[in-house]
Amino acid sequence: MRIAFFVNSIESETPGYTTTTLALAAVQRGHSVVYVEPGDFILRPDDSLAVSVAVLPDASYKTPDKLHAALKDAAKQKKTFVISDIDILFLRNDPSLDVRDRPWAANAGIMFGRLAAEQGVIVVNDPDGLAQAQSKLYLQTFPEAVRPATLISRSIAEIRAFIDKHSKGCIVKPLQGSGGKNVFHIATPTDSNLNQIFEAASGDGYLIAQAYIPEAKAGDVRLFLMNGLPLLRDGSYAAFRRIPAKGDVRSNIHAAGTARKVKVTDTILRIAEMVRPKLV
Repeated sequence: MRIAFFVNSIESETPGYTTTTLALAAVQRGHSVVYVEPGDFILRPDDSLAVSVAVLPDASYKTPDKLHAALKDAAKQKKTFVISDIDILFLRNDPSLDVRDRPWAANAGIMFGRLAAEQGVIVVNDPDGLAQAQSKLYLQTFPEAVRPATLISRSIAEIRAFIDKHSKGCIVKPLQGSGGKNVFHIATPTDSNLNQIFEAASGDGYLIAQAYIPEAKAGDVRLFLMNGLPLLRDGSYAAFRRIPAKGDVRSNIHAAGTARKVKVTDTILRIAEMVRPKLV
């Protein structure tokens, strides 16, 4: 099969990215791999969709570093394929990274992913599902039992009042964002740095404030689901715990958090079952 990976930019990819690992696994299983960037799609007058891609040379890559080096060379000379020549398109970009500097690129994967799906390409994840989940507002559509008390607003007065109602403080962060950027734990609405925090966090739009959960100090658990069900291999669940760095409330790997093994408990599986209807 020819598998395409849609990314924010080939230049920003690294050997440590999950996309690189997925591409390596695909090549090692005998598949052809190509990379696509936001500006690579072409919709022609006859409504046929084409795409300019960086073709990863067929080779026995032993490590992500070797594959990544080959990708950098491949990006220097792209080739154009009709979309029917692509069997699977993985949408691996992070739209939030393009919202400010390249707003045209933020939704390119979703828009052209829909067209690709209509023309017979298997698109992962589903573009319509991704469109619904473009911001943390999507989480408010999940059962109340699986999410903390939440306020979404750009009003500092509203957020101060919300913080005042929660004795353990609140987490305040941009409604749209990722990687732990501009995430703050505010213990009291009279915090002397509150105005600066609001200014930093609201630069990208709305703010989301959530009641702080002290148990988060132990990190959070990422459990992978496929078609709404926990992913299993050889009797083990695909899951890990993210541990925040000392003195930090953020578990994000990009914010110095670390990944550890985790035992998937009955409680975790019950939560997965509670959210399953929303995902399928």
